[in-house]
Amino acid sequence: MLQGKKVILAVSGSIASYKAAHLIRLLVKEGAEVQVLMTKDATEFITPLTLSTLSKRPVLVEYFKPDTGEWNNHVDLGLWADLFLLAPASANTLAKMANGICDNLLLATYLSAKCPVFFAPAMDLDMWKHPSTKQNIDQLTKFGNRIIHPAYGELASGLIGEGRMAEPEEIVDFLNQELKKKLPLSGKKALVTAGPTYEAIDPVRFIGNHSSGKMGFCIAEELYQLGAEVILISGPSAQQLNFKQIKRVDVISASEMHQAVSKHYPEADITVMSAAVADYQPASVAKEKIKKKETAFSINLVKTVDILSELGSQKKSGQVLIGFALETENEQEHAIQKLQKKNLDLIVLNSLKDEGAGFKGNTNKITLIDKKLEIKTFELKTKNEVAADICQKILTLV
Repeated sequence: MLQGKKVILAVSGSIASYKAAHLIRLLVKEGAEVQVLMTKDATEFITPLTLSTLSKRPVLVEYFKPDTGEWNNHVDLGLWADLFLLAPASANTLAKMANGICDNLLLATYLSAKCPVFFAPAMDLDMWKHPSTKQNIDQLTKFGNRIIHPAYGELASGLIGEGRMAEPEEIVDFLNQELKKKLPLSGKKALVTAGPTYEAIDPVRFIGNHSSGKMGFCIAEELYQLGAEVILISGPSAQQLNFKQIKRVDVISASEMHQAVSKHYPEADITVMSAAVADYQPASVAKEKIKKKETAFSINLVKTVDILSELGSQKKSGQVLIGFALETENEQEHAIQKLQKKNLDLIVLNSLKDEGAGFKGNTNKITLIDKKLEIKTFELKTKNEVAADICQKILTLV
């Protein structure tokens, strides 16, 4: 959820400031762009150089840059950020925030921020329990700011109790979960298939197709970024996911694809069957490599299970089922027949006659046809853009 997000990490004076270094690394690893702001007191606990090195941006402490006299514009910073995170949040800084005091760059930026604000308190037990601290936190939450609660444990004073700043991993997880709640597919489960299937002839050879899996991977990632919990079932593919939160299930054959899909389909709110599953498989598989002896050689093929048709017959109210049709002639006619015969909510039509569409490439050209037979054709786009178009249509179906 943090990928591509612009995050202001505001660090106030606390022994827990040392955790900011690890927190920055985790945020950057998640794909966030991090701008660190520090109070003067915070610089006594950890150096701006350390945090600047990790964030790859200059750390800002003062209103003015002492060497050039240039102004660090708190208004621009507040507009720039997608998320404002105060960690650690000292009792002093929380009190100032709750009362609108604006005596440093960090606080001025907080008051200028248009984005969601999160704060992770860090202080000793008695400070945490003090009525004024609780009053300040209540006021901040009334403002709409979100608290990341401190943990119970040994504190810097040696006391045992609440007041320890949440661990960086917990903070990042909290941010991910909170951001996800605001997304349109939050709470939805999505199942996506991708890639080809390989149907074995013998231990060496197989029947397959040219699908790379790129389209399915792009759809899985787009659904995830819209808030869905995503399971991707992939045939043999060299593609890699950019989000570790997407559960990937690797299969090889149509039979394995069928088993995996059947396991996860009952719980899926959205199912996108973009895999190029083999229609036929060898009736028998040779145990040893078949030797080249005869001039002519034939293989007896039998039909594989029509997974999409089976899912259509099992579809429950509220489930959305999307299929793909790769055609070479009478494209729309054949796609509509497939849509209706297999009880789909949407079909994505590709034509191999369209230059730049089809397997392997980084582009695709699609036509979307829904169950009301509303048809929309798109121009040639990158597969990431095509995935976005498909998922925008899905949002109208759920």
